[in-house]
Amino acid sequence: MKPKNHLTDLNVADLTLVLENLTRILIRLPSIEKLSFTTLSVLHTLSRKSPMRLTELTASEQVTQSAITQLVTRLERDGLVERRPDPNDGRVVQVYITELGANVIDSRRLDRMAQLSKFIQGLSLEEQQAIASAIPALQHLAELGND
Repeated sequence: MKPKNHLTDLNVADLTLVLENLTRILIRLPSIEKLSFTTLSVLHTLSRKSPMRLTELTASEQVTQSAITQLVTRLERDGLVERRPDPNDGRVVQVYITELGANVIDSRRLDRMAQLSKFIQGLSLEEQQAIASAIPALQHLAELGND
């Protein structure tokens, strides 16, 4: 049975399936930067919320403290992030995305935009307008999920 919100007839099951399929396509689009999903997730998170403590990254990425420490060490070695002492608590380290790390995220986004533009050309004008009108609501939905 497909759950519906009876006020709008929004089929949550259909929305979930479409979002999953689009996510899968966008994640797998060819890119110059071949990085693991976890690495990219950490860089994306830091591109929005830098700086972050290691404990915050562990929670947001849903990995172990050991795994995030190893990943941050690799990212730091590759120049994508840097660690700095917390100005309010010298015992704590904060992780910052570097300009190089931000450039990785930006270049991947531009690549996805170019690829997605090709797909959009296959849509009718009405379908393109429907997607355009849904963007504010989808953005709000994403914000609610980030709280």
